Amino acid sequence: MTTEADEKTLRYRRAQSVTRAEEITAKENKARKLQVDKPIHKPRDSLFSWSSEFTNFTGLVNWGFLMLTIGGLRLCLENFLKYGILVNPIEWIIVLTGYNEGRSQQYPSVVLLIFSVVPAVIGLIIEKAIAVGILNQKVGMTMQISNIIFVITLPVAVLHFKSQDFSFVGITTVCMIYLILFLKLWSYCHTNYWCRTSFKAKLSNNKLRRQSVSAPNYKSLEDEQNHELAAAGLVQYPDNLNLKDLLYFLLAPTLCYELNFPRTTRIRKRFLIKRIIEVVFGFNLVLALFQQWMIPSVTNAVGPFSEMNMVKIAERLLKLAVPNHFIWLCFFYLSFHSFLNLMGELLHFADRNFYNDWWNANNIAVFWSSWNRPVHMWAVRHVYIPITEKGYGKSNASIVVFFISAFFHEYLVSVPLQMFRIWAFLGMMAQPPLSVISRLAEVKLGPRWGNIIVWSSLILGQPLAIMMYYHDYALAHLTSKA
Repeated sequence: MTTEADEKTLRYRRAQSVTRAEEITAKENKARKLQVDKPIHKPRDSLFSWSSEFTNFTGLVNWGFLMLTIGGLRLCLENFLKYGILVNPIEWIIVLTGYNEGRSQQYPSVVLLIFSVVPAVIGLIIEKAIAVGILNQKVGMTMQISNIIFVITLPVAVLHFKSQDFSFVGITTVCMIYLILFLKLWSYCHTNYWCRTSFKAKLSNNKLRRQSVSAPNYKSLEDEQNHELAAAGLVQYPDNLNLKDLLYFLLAPTLCYELNFPRTTRIRKRFLIKRIIEVVFGFNLVLALFQQWMIPSVTNAVGPFSEMNMVKIAERLLKLAVPNHFIWLCFFYLSFHSFLNLMGELLHFADRNFYNDWWNANNIAVFWSSWNRPVHMWAVRHVYIPITEKGYGKSNASIVVFFISAFFHEYLVSVPLQMFRIWAFLGMMAQPPLSVISRLAEVKLGPRWGNIIVWSSLILGQPLAIMMYYHDYALAHLTSKA
């Protein structure tokens, strides 16, 4: 008891001393203003001090932009002087159209892309069969799971038997489209399962209510609600199970299925033209930067990587980081702003929250929840929340989400390269511990240091993975040919 009383007395004295100091400072300032020596000094912090609360660094931002521009121009000149002009649009056409596929006269990538409609229609037929009672719930869901697994395994199986007929761009496009189809069908089946469960529960409740009421003019609350929904033009289950609704969802810039998406009333022509120009110009810019800047940097990094010369590896890593990061930023804007907004405008899709301000993320967890909103919302809706609702902890659910993300990152790299490594998988599984580290830095050192860790992982992590994959690819394919 004596200790608690002493602590209270000490806190009271400290509070009194602070108040007394503020009174002295106020009196001193008032007295100083009355002096005849015209004082100009007053208590204040330097602008770079955190306590100054100064926030206008526009000039420094402009300086940094100019320095980056000058440095980028110097790198461009160095690249042109060393390698000459490597940009060749004719080679782009050859690569994009698939030279290997053209020689075989089969174009397996195009065939697979056209065939992707088949599993989607099969999913619709199964859902329709469950809704009308032809298939029971257990058998239908088993068939849906098998259909979804078939979607993700088909490119791997076809590539195993027809590897020589595929081009790298062709099989990469196929893997990307089939992965998107996998995620969309998962959401489609999961959402219809929720609707079907709720629909059956309402039917059973409605039957019980009708049995308890004998009046002939009985009108249930459910009928009134259905009438209100119909008046609002909202689709109800199972009326959504049609081909038009499915095709709209497959083309919509989202991975999460809903029976009634928010729609815009018109297409903004000026906005649409801007997005088309951005897509065309951005696509060509990325190809040019990749051919002129990225490929030489990656090729020159194979030697030091094979020799395990750490100094040279670090130099090549830092040199590769600049073009890789610039291309990644261009790809982000091209994909998540230009292309997805283009599709949203054409389809009257009103939810354009494709990304948040990930550049301000103070830890890794905030970054992953901000930069790719469609995937994040899918993971939360169809993986994270269902796991936590079953009684598992949030940390366990987060690990499962990162595991699934790591698997598909590896899928998009290893399958097109036709060599199975685990660098992308390990890179994604390293994100949870890195998230803890960045969170500690944010709490202990301040938000700025957490943001620095986020940017460092983006700038240095990606080129390191690219160097490892290209090194393994060169050893497996290029050296054997030589």
